[in-house]
Amino acid sequence: MNSTLKHLQEAESKAAYLFDEIQKRGLIQPGFSEKEINLKILELAEELLGIKKYWHKRIVRAGKNTLCPYDENPPEVVVEDDDIVFLDFGPILEEWEADFGRTYVLGEDPNKQQLAADSERLWHIANEYLKSNPDLTGAELYQNCVKIAEDAGWTFGGPIAGHLIGKFPHEKLEKEDKTNYIHPENHIPLSNKDQNGNQRFWIIEIHLVDPKIKRGSFFEQIAGY
Repeated sequence: MNSTLKHLQEAESKAAYLFDEIQKRGLIQPGFSEKEINLKILELAEELLGIKKYWHKRIVRAGKNTLCPYDENPPEVVVEDDDIVFLDFGPILEEWEADFGRTYVLGEDPNKQQLAADSERLWHIANEYLKSNPDLTGAELYQNCVKIAEDAGWTFGGPIAGHLIGKFPHEKLEKEDKTNYIHPENHIPLSNKDQNGNQRFWIIEIHLVDPKIKRGSFFEQIAGY
């Protein structure tokens, strides 16, 4: 296995452990604000794994804010009963970046449960599509993500469907350089090497929106190779 991929997967496994503990310890509860949950997770991450640095802003989105993609900064809301909440955290573990996103449903609303489940299910479909077509461009993979979301009855909520990941700080993510993203304007194969001739690794992210109930879901992790 490529040593970089090994380090990235180890970092991701620790992030997955953190997210499991978040759920087990009931940190996502009605009555807590997004900020309160964020701070609780920050404390838990340091307690369990010694995490002190994050390579991007920590996101907790609840209710109507689950419609908002990463770049937006909506007014804070409080988690309600039968709510839907997603987390997007980018912890740095031993100088290797992780980027991990999951959705949680409070209550038994079947539509929200399906929305959350589909963000994970469609991630695996997109990942298999990339594995089967390793020379896809960022634009081609983005359009595939849009299509599978629409085929499932949802709207794709993100302006991107993923980005590079690596050792901190990884290849600088200049927003104007679309080749660093799974973006509709990235016409470079994702399999292209970096400027030093090394393999690049990608996060795939699926942000689904249900326009009827005006709620979203989110799932992301490193693409499998």
